[in-house]
Amino acid sequence: MRQIFTGIGILLGLASCGPATESPQPHVWTTLNGQPPLIIAHRGASGDRPEHTLEAYALAIEQGADVIEPDLVMTADGVLVVRHDHYLSTTTDVADHPEFADRRRTQGDREDWWIEDFTLAEIRTLRARQPWPQRDAGFNDQFGIPTFEEVLDLAAEHGVRTEPEVKAPGHFTAIGLDPLPILVEILRARGLDRADAPTAIQCFEPGFLARLDEEVDTQLLMLVFPMIELDPEADPLTPTVSLEDAAAFADGVGPSKALLIAADGSDTGFVARAHELGLAVHPWTFRDDIPVSEDIDIEAELRRIYALGVDGVFTDFPATAVQVRDAMTAG
Repeated sequence: MRQIFTGIGILLGLASCGPATESPQPHVWTTLNGQPPLIIAHRGASGDRPEHTLEAYALAIEQGADVIEPDLVMTADGVLVVRHDHYLSTTTDVADHPEFADRRRTQGDREDWWIEDFTLAEIRTLRARQPWPQRDAGFNDQFGIPTFEEVLDLAAEHGVRTEPEVKAPGHFTAIGLDPLPILVEILRARGLDRADAPTAIQCFEPGFLARLDEEVDTQLLMLVFPMIELDPEADPLTPTVSLEDAAAFADGVGPSKALLIAADGSDTGFVARAHELGLAVHPWTFRDDIPVSEDIDIEAELRRIYALGVDGVFTDFPATAVQVRDAMTAG
């Protein structure tokens, strides 16, 4: 019936308006649901504001992001707060606090201040900083470090989705700060433990997601990157977790964009294989200020990635990703 009415409409248009003029055709999206891909604000609008602050998330929403992405780490008193790293020197003013000078210690091969050595009350005294040297540092030391629940409140207020990433759960569990119980408690309390909840939980550790899958019906996203980064002998297009293994417990995958486009610029088939398994694909990370090459700017890169049928993209600059997506949607 749709085709019949379309044909009638064309005939009526020809009769009433004279010779037809060509008009742009809407883009046909090849995402899993046939809808335009989600714009996921990576750490908020982190290209314009210090990452993982309420202000960065609010700006991302203003710029049109569909999803905001908080990274979750644990404080000493068992509270989930948002930071990308569990060390604090690069994204906060902790070094300027003499009262915390004795907290600096070595862990692995890094000497720093570590989130697990601070209570929430102590974290509240810190202020966020822009870690990227090429980005605007004019907002440094103005914004605080929010909790996961504060980010969820902001998302609910504005009607956007969230895609939290649980960082290093194995490390936190090993030191007695397993993030899973508190995460499940928060999800259940807010009705986010359902398959249709406006959220998805990400992690690089498959064991953690498999455990979480046993507790909630929330959508899960397996983060993967090229195995060659761990094993120099591996195929550069082999992910750290196979798509088949991810499909056993996850609803989607978050691949490094290096897994989607081969060195010669061709489609690796990753998106198509994931879609065959029913997995959504949310690649990372797209940044206006770090071009792929001299010949490919961010707009060209996004158009190429969107054309593969990805279901969402992680970006530090949501406004650009929205603009390119909307232009493609219009045809």
